[in-house]
Amino acid sequence: MPGEPTAAQVRAALAEKADPADALHLQRFFKTGPGEYGDGDVFIGVRVPATRKIAKQFAGLPLAQVRELLDGPVHEERLAALFILNARFAAASKPRTRDDRARAEMVEFYLDAVRRGRVNNWDLVDSSAEHVVGAWLLDRERGLLFELAHQDSLWERRVALLSTFAFIKAGDPSTTLELALPLLDDRRDLVQKALGWMLREIGKRTDPTVLTDFLDAHAPELGRTALSYATEHLDPDQRAAYRAMR
Repeated sequence: MPGEPTAAQVRAALAEKADPADALHLQRFFKTGPGEYGDGDVFIGVRVPATRKIAKQFAGLPLAQVRELLDGPVHEERLAALFILNARFAAASKPRTRDDRARAEMVEFYLDAVRRGRVNNWDLVDSSAEHVVGAWLLDRERGLLFELAHQDSLWERRVALLSTFAFIKAGDPSTTLELALPLLDDRRDLVQKALGWMLREIGKRTDPTVLTDFLDAHAPELGRTALSYATEHLDPDQRAAYRAMR
């Protein structure tokens, strides 16, 4: 592709894959009605695999152009922007050519987008948090996540939790468990689901007793949704016992 790619080119590529029928389905699925968590979000009907493919084609998009996509109203454009950011961050993280200055810039870029409300649906968070913030913090102090977890914003709290997926995959559940404590009382559905999901992954990917020890201590404090997700892969008797603790 001659010259630097642009946000306009990404928009045009996404528009070619748009499907109005899919757009209507996605608007319902992502709760875009008045008062719902995705209130006002705009979909054009591009499926995730197609969005990923387009993002791969524009992996060299400059950050200023990524920001232009993030600042637009179209959900699939913001998702493509985050896929591109993930790719840029991964490229800057390769051991032989690791560029911590560029990585730090991208983390700040991402956090700014989160705080400005541009990473504002669960799929956007789940597609990006572990790959940028989580990957950055793998070998660093993690106080940032506790700052995010104490914000009122649903999306900042979900970013905090989903960032820890990178640690869980590396075999370290400690930050997730510590982060869970200030979020036990948050009954918002998308926080509950994220919390239960990360607890479940601890049981699957690290040591199952780490999960059950946590549940022994905190099952009565977890919301029903979080507890259901967390116990999903336990045997039926264990699930029933923990659910009876509420």
